[in-house]
Amino acid sequence: MQSRKVLALEEPDVEAGTGEERGRGAPGRTPADHDDIRVFARVGLANGHPQHSSSPVVAGPVARGKFDDPDWTADDKPRARVALDRLRTLWFNTGTLCNLQCGHCYIESSPRNDRLVYLSRLEVRRYLEEISVLGLDTDEIGFTGGEPFMNPDLAAMLADSLARGYRVLVLTNAMRPMMKCAPELLALRDWYGSRLTLRVSIDHYRPALHEEERGPRTWVPTLTGLKWLSDNGFAIAAAGRRRWGDEEDSLRAGFERLFEAEGINIDTSSPTDLVLFPEMDLKVDTTEITTECWDILGMRPGDVMCASSRMVIKRKGAESPVVASCTLLPYDPAFSLGERLDDSLGDVALNHPHCSRFCVLGGGRCSG
Repeated sequence: MQSRKVLALEEPDVEAGTGEERGRGAPGRTPADHDDIRVFARVGLANGHPQHSSSPVVAGPVARGKFDDPDWTADDKPRARVALDRLRTLWFNTGTLCNLQCGHCYIESSPRNDRLVYLSRLEVRRYLEEISVLGLDTDEIGFTGGEPFMNPDLAAMLADSLARGYRVLVLTNAMRPMMKCAPELLALRDWYGSRLTLRVSIDHYRPALHEEERGPRTWVPTLTGLKWLSDNGFAIAAAGRRRWGDEEDSLRAGFERLFEAEGINIDTSSPTDLVLFPEMDLKVDTTEITTECWDILGMRPGDVMCASSRMVIKRKGAESPVVASCTLLPYDPAFSLGERLDDSLGDVALNHPHCSRFCVLGGGRCSG
């Protein structure tokens, strides 16, 4: 049995023997099974929408026990795990409160959702100091939400992170909460230049589709904020969605036309300057990721987000923040690793549909 370095979950239902002995009775994977997984990755996730296939490996209703065991998949295969290569990016979720309530927000942010409460400047400083004490090779600090600029300590947290020499990435909708911090942002730009990047969520280059997701009267304020950042020389990026079925080349070309027309300085050919996220829908089935999948898909564990990042969150009612293994799973206690960074440096079982659909098959990354 593979050892559990991080997640405090129940032991698999096995009386004795190693993991190899438990799996010995399971039918071996055939070349056709390998083809099924490749098809799911290449076709089933086309345009960000997982589709059902005729393969019993990847399709049909979710089987009993799927994503239930941290060590074994429902078909008795060893579950893939990801070791932390190095903590390249430490994320802080500044709180789930947001000025918008988007239709497909993975974290369900809204003006009323305070399941994750505001982090304070002192709490963030504690983790920045722990990076130094542990000698971690971290080079980027990320801030996400909710809308980070609703947290009253955000500007100070940005300044503290930049002053320690880190690159800083802020995910924002560039609307009124950000613009209220314009004087502080201009000062940070003057002091730290391009080490501060603001990535603006603009779901589609068509205003109607952006507002389908974000609500009416959201297009103009977002575009105005993004243009203000560009006009004032900030390092900027944009994040779009693949949920409407556009081919990637067409989507990038549409954003290029928009940004050129508005005078916005973003290289739409760059996958880090224009990030196009796959979709996450827990109602749609996805395959579990086994140890065999790395070779089948031509990937390695180090390609997945949890090989290089962690996120600090503070749940409502909690005395202290905790470190989560993934930016996408702040509410699942199985992915909470402890209060200290030192508690979070072990490996992570890919035991959630988002691990499969977004990270492995979708190739999604929250950072660059």
